[in-house]
Amino acid sequence: MKNEKPRLSFWQIWNMSFGFMGIQFGFELQNSNVSRIFETLGAEKDAIPILWLAAPATGLLIQPIIGYLSDRTWHRRWGRRRPFFFVGALLASISLIFMPNSPELLIAGIMLWIMDASINVSMEPFRAYVGDMLPSEQRTTGFAMQSFFIGVGSVIAAMLPWIFANWFGVANTAPEGMIPPSVKWAFYLGAFAFFFCVMYTVLTSKEYPPENMEAFEKEKANTQFMDGVRETFMGIFKMPKTMTQLALVQFFTWFALFCMWIYTNNAVTNYLYGTTDPTSALYNEAANWANACSSIRNLVAAFGAFLIPVLARKTNRKTAHFVCLVIGGLGLLSINFIPDPVYLAVSMGMVGIAWASILSMPYAMLAGALPAGKMGYYMGVFNFFIVIPQLVAGATLGFITTQIFGGNTLYTIAMGGVSMIVAGLLCLIVKDADDK
Repeated sequence: MKNEKPRLSFWQIWNMSFGFMGIQFGFELQNSNVSRIFETLGAEKDAIPILWLAAPATGLLIQPIIGYLSDRTWHRRWGRRRPFFFVGALLASISLIFMPNSPELLIAGIMLWIMDASINVSMEPFRAYVGDMLPSEQRTTGFAMQSFFIGVGSVIAAMLPWIFANWFGVANTAPEGMIPPSVKWAFYLGAFAFFFCVMYTVLTSKEYPPENMEAFEKEKANTQFMDGVRETFMGIFKMPKTMTQLALVQFFTWFALFCMWIYTNNAVTNYLYGTTDPTSALYNEAANWANACSSIRNLVAAFGAFLIPVLARKTNRKTAHFVCLVIGGLGLLSINFIPDPVYLAVSMGMVGIAWASILSMPYAMLAGALPAGKMGYYMGVFNFFIVIPQLVAGATLGFITTQIFGGNTLYTIAMGGVSMIVAGLLCLIVKDADDK
């Protein structure tokens, strides 16, 4: 890679980021509906976090390996990262079609594993792609553009069950043990959107070849795959200082998010609407409102993605991230005190401010501290600190919720709010290599 990368135009950054909208269709359908699917198929509160372990465990295995491989890939036509965009999009789209047709709980858990692995194959190289293509002064904009498309994709994907039920009259309930048709059609449309958006980026963007192709090919030829895998997983002990500091921020951030994703559906249906019957119209109305509020959260994130860089320029990136995380943490805490489910939209809007920053600021700070030739490798290692807190959450939240909080999932979400505020405070100690 050349040390001095040319500045890209707005539309070039748009094209290279557009695929993330499709990826977020997949992730948002997963985050908003998988707990609902698990409950419909008979999962108890303490079992849901265990079933969710499939997602972070998959990320722990897939992301660093894909990052390592994409660093060592070059094809004259397809480039370095785009082959992984394509393969992941194809597999994820197929998985999205099969997921809501799971006949039983075990199959749904296995499908979550397969679906998350496929999404990760596309997603991880997109983070490295920004570092590959943009000069330092445009990286915040590049990650903010990704955040915008993540927000837009999430808004639409989270609303899909509600849209199908209310605009097109698709049934929103089903017999016991069956997934409602409105959810199934949401996943089918999400599969199409995932593939279309990613292929748009593949076909409209280019990549820079390695600066010294001969040296690149020699290094690739001399590197054994298993040695590379071992190096990748040992990378956690070789992180630059900025990456180590950001890892702490990420741990508490993503623990908070996992509290929200696992238990929002249960908290809304059980405590804000007062229903525990997944076959009832009230339960599915409540679940759709939870999805709609996720959509509001992501709408705020989509527009906040362009305001956060302004705040970062007025202050700095770590201060901007601190402010956003604290607002998000207060949003999660506020869910315990809202008098009516309609106010959940405000709480999730506050979380949306944090979400916009989570998707851009840590990566913008990290990219400036990494060597160009190992961008994908370190981005993969960095994702350990998205995965590890989720593994911790998956292993502990069932016990904490049932044994300490008496089964009240609102308290679990409040604990996530505290964790997000702690992440904001830790952000203040981060050394941003690009900070002027």
